[in-house]
Amino acid sequence: MIASPSHRLLAIACFFLTFIVGGCQDGVDAPTASRNVEPVAITALVWAPDWPDEMNSIALQFMQENPDIRVDVQFMIGNSVEENIKPKIAVNRLPDIISINPNAYAAGLAQQGLLIDLSSTQAWNNMRDSLKPDWTSGNHHFGISGGVAAVLLYYNESMFAAAGVTELPTDFTAFLALCARLKAAGFVPIMWNGGFPNMLGNGPFSVAFANAVVPNHPDWKAEIAAGTLALDTPEVADIFQKLQLLPARGYTQKNYLHTGYDEGIELFRNGKTAMALHGTWASGLLMHAQGFRTGVMIPPWNARGKQVVPVIGSETGFGICATRNRKASLRFLEFMYAKGFAIQHNKRHNLSPLKQTHGPNMSDPKLVEIVARMDQSPVKGGLYYTYLPASTIHMLHPLLEDVLAARTSPQTAASALNRSVQDEAGRNGH
Repeated sequence: MIASPSHRLLAIACFFLTFIVGGCQDGVDAPTASRNVEPVAITALVWAPDWPDEMNSIALQFMQENPDIRVDVQFMIGNSVEENIKPKIAVNRLPDIISINPNAYAAGLAQQGLLIDLSSTQAWNNMRDSLKPDWTSGNHHFGISGGVAAVLLYYNESMFAAAGVTELPTDFTAFLALCARLKAAGFVPIMWNGGFPNMLGNGPFSVAFANAVVPNHPDWKAEIAAGTLALDTPEVADIFQKLQLLPARGYTQKNYLHTGYDEGIELFRNGKTAMALHGTWASGLLMHAQGFRTGVMIPPWNARGKQVVPVIGSETGFGICATRNRKASLRFLEFMYAKGFAIQHNKRHNLSPLKQTHGPNMSDPKLVEIVARMDQSPVKGGLYYTYLPASTIHMLHPLLEDVLAARTSPQTAASALNRSVQDEAGRNGH
């Protein structure tokens, strides 16, 4: 059938109208106001126990500058990042951007294709080179660090002066003598986070492990992954023994079994304890206390005559899950580590993971100096969440609390740790 001229003109007009509309739908951006397009909604599952307000502020500023993206911030709860992630994976409901640790568990997620590669981002290229190996699995760069993480012993300089302390301890025996001196002077020597096992792991467990195990095993991380590092030993039992020792001698606050994260920080800040074993991630609070100057030292958990082994590595950082919203998530990640970085850094005063930052660097000079020294140490330990399997981290938290409450002996705890690490290695085919 031959179409009439009028029909042909109508067909041509319809063709061009369809082409124009179709072109807009296939990627030629029209003004948002005229199209009334709904913003892309991304979910950020975040570990921010001491900066939730700042995380919300980052998301709010990002949405103001990027009205085509809506960020739903959800905060992790409990004692670890991994226990928040596992249920999401089990039901196949991954968030778009997620807090992760630089450990074998996160590397496994990357190998399974659940975390995208970030090597092409500005945030990755701006991250300190010393931190990049923590976030690399093979050729896959799966995360950006939240900061340089180091475990320090923060101390109240006024209390030390009042107790006549003129020299800092250089080993654990001298540290115990310091605690005895502070107690005799009427001070509570140290804050113990018995109600927050994450800090028991980052603090007394990590520093004791670094000094008892790491110097004797050059390939300790690989041996843990393979399940070949014997952990049911007197040296490992002593890690747990030291956890019990300080409260047993009356060197901690009375309610140490129930002291949570925020409460512990406030005890030190308000001059209720002379020391706090804590991380650089809380330095903004610990270095700016109420009415006294704060000093810092490397925790002297080493034996007499042995070189102290510092604990240093990467803070919990961020990765992007392989969801359909990865492009929008990448924009948010880049914002977090560019314009948004100062929002949280200006409160936390932690050590920036970046080579260059937008705005002034708010890190305390004392921290910068001591962490630089720690980083130069020939032997360094890591934070427990970076080298223990996820299942072992989950097992360790109640175990630490049981040891602290004297419900479990140090020897039994060492055997449980050894068994958990070996079982996990067996499940992974080692």
